[in-house]
Amino acid sequence: MKKAYLVLANGQSFEGIQFGADGSSIGELVFTTGMCGYIETLTDPSYYGQIVMQTFPLIGNYGIIEEDFEGECCVKGYVVREWCDTPSNFRSQYDLDSFLKAKGICGIYGVDTREITKIIREYGVMNAIITDSIPGDLSQVKDYVIEDAVRHVTTSENITYPTDNGKEKYRVVLVDYGAKKNIARELRRRGCSITIVPSYTSAEDIIAMKPDGVMLSNGPGDPAENIQCIEEIKKLLGRVPIFGICLGHQLLALANGAKTAKLKYGHRGVNQPVKEVNGTRTYITSQNHGYAVLSDSVKSGIVSFVNANDNTCEGVEYPDSRAFSVQFHPEACSGPKDTEFLFDKFLKMMGGTCNAVE
Repeated sequence: MKKAYLVLANGQSFEGIQFGADGSSIGELVFTTGMCGYIETLTDPSYYGQIVMQTFPLIGNYGIIEEDFEGECCVKGYVVREWCDTPSNFRSQYDLDSFLKAKGICGIYGVDTREITKIIREYGVMNAIITDSIPGDLSQVKDYVIEDAVRHVTTSENITYPTDNGKEKYRVVLVDYGAKKNIARELRRRGCSITIVPSYTSAEDIIAMKPDGVMLSNGPGDPAENIQCIEEIKKLLGRVPIFGICLGHQLLALANGAKTAKLKYGHRGVNQPVKEVNGTRTYITSQNHGYAVLSDSVKSGIVSFVNANDNTCEGVEYPDSRAFSVQFHPEACSGPKDTEFLFDKFLKMMGGTCNAVE
C-alpha cells in the first residue's frame, strides 16, 4: 500500500492510499451520490477534466463490465472511501483497480469522503490534486481550468447505426457533444436509425442528411463557451424536431436567447427529484451537470420541469420550434428509468402527432 493525498485548492489535505495509476493528477473535484452506476460514471464523457468522488462508501463490488461503458473514460482522478478488490458478479470481467491502471487514472481511497463532500457543499466545487506528496505551491492547482471540453470528447467523423430490428421508422441525427451510448440505444430500439455527427457539424450539413429529427446530446464543460454549436442550433430551429439532453438542453436554451450559470456544486447522482411545472408528478432522475439554465431568462420557451430541491430549471418546451429539452438523463443506466417516455414523445413529434407541449 502506498500513501497518497487529496489536496484541495484551499489547502486542506486528506491522506489516503493510492490505487489505479501511479503519479499525480489535477482536476475539478466533484461528488456524485449514486449507490451504483460507477461504471457508467467513469465512462461518461460529461466528467471530462474532473476528479470524481463517490459519496457511497463501497465502490467496485460488481467489478468492471465493458458492455456497460457509456463512452471513453475522461475523468482526471477517482476518490472513494473503500474499493472492493474482490468483485462478485457473473458479468464482471476485471476489477476497478485494473480499469483505472489501464486508463491511466490516478485513484485514492481511505479518505473521509463524507467530510470532503460537506466541504464542497459549503464552499462549492473546487480544484484538487491527487498526489503522493503534499505540494508546497498550489498555484498550478488553483489555476487549473477546464477549457474546450466538447472538442476533446466529440466524435471526429460521422457514424451511422441501423435500427435494432432493421425496420426504420425515423432517421435521427445525433449531435455528439460527449454523447452517452445509451441515447443511441434508446432511439435504435424504438425504430430509429442514427447518424452520430461531430459537435461542429454545420446546420446545412445536418439538414442535407434529411433527418426526421435532431438529438442534442449531453457533454462536459461550460455551455456558453460553445459559440459555434449554439449558432448552428439557431439555424436548425423550426426546420426539424429537436430533443436536447443535459448539455444539449443548455445549448438549446442559449440558442433561444436564455442564459446559463454555474451551480455551487452541481447535480450528480441517480436520485435527483424533478417536478412537472404543469402537472402533479415528481420523477426521480439521474443527473450529471455543473451548469443550469436560468429559468427567468427563458423567454421564447416554457419551463416544463424544475428541480424539487433547489427549483432550478430541468426542462424547457419550445412549441413554435418543435423542440424540447431536459437537464436530466431519460436514458440513464443503471437508472432510474422513470422518464424514458420522453423518447416516445420525440418519436411522436417526428411523426407529426404532437408538438412540444402536450
